Amino acid sequence: MLITMNKSFLSFSQFINEGVDITPSFEKFSENRLNGAADITANAEKKGGDAMLTYHHFVVKLPYYQRAAAGTLSLSEARAELQMLMTQLVNGTTGDVTIEQVEFQELVGKIEVLGELIIKSKSE
Repeated sequence: MLITMNKSFLSFSQFINEGVDITPSFEKFSENRLNGAADITANAEKKGGDAMLTYHHFVVKLPYYQRAAAGTLSLSEARAELQMLMTQLVNGTTGDVTIEQVEFQELVGKIEVLGELIIKSKSE
């Protein structure tokens, strides 16, 4: 019964939204992600302690989302930076891990945001 209802709802939703592009634009997507990352950053900073690792992970994402939302993010520069950051991550974590916790969180946060924005740009 529940499966039948779910299928009916899905069919109805597809019918209602037929011809309507419900995928947000790259800029709107970036703005939405910026708002979420800003909330997480503020909450983690307020909590302090171990939550500061989350703060460091998300605060580095904000400038990228801001530029993307404003339409000023250069995707070619983003791709080059992503490659550089990936190399830093490999170098810092291969063999003896030489990277510190905060540096790791910031590095992985930047890798995530750049990868996410590059991937999203391909769907435009």
